Amino acid sequence: MSSDCFYCTKDQRLKDLMIEICQLGVSTLYLFKEQTYRGRCIVAYKGHINELYELEDKELALFMQDVSRAASAIKKAFSPEKINYGAYSDKLPHLHFHVVPKYKDGYTWGGTFEMSPANKQHLSDAEYQEMIELIKKNLQ
Repeated sequence: MSSDCFYCTKDQRLKDLMIEICQLGVSTLYLFKEQTYRGRCIVAYKGHINELYELEDKELALFMQDVSRAASAIKKAFSPEKINYGAYSDKLPHLHFHVVPKYKDGYTWGGTFEMSPANKQHLSDAEYQEMIELIKKNLQ
């Protein structure tokens, strides 16, 4: 655990950006509050590591299963044409994947999703909760 990592401390910085949906096998699934890409989530590994290659084979397989479960639930819940994945960690060294649904003729379709879109889309608490319940219902 790192005291300066909000995925480890679960402090206000994390709460300002995302809402915890649930625990998965070896990670936590979060709904990203900025919803330009409807259904955008984060899958964050439970331990404080930065790179996939730092995981032992079994943990790597379990983490990727978590990412896959999240993507499948998002696909079932929101019917995007494609799911994009991002694992950058330049400024926050903790293994996490952005799971980003993309919609044909939607924002940045055919290109790379934007980490921080100019016209940010935030929802009401009730709308976030509805999305969370839909994702949970579709987790396998």
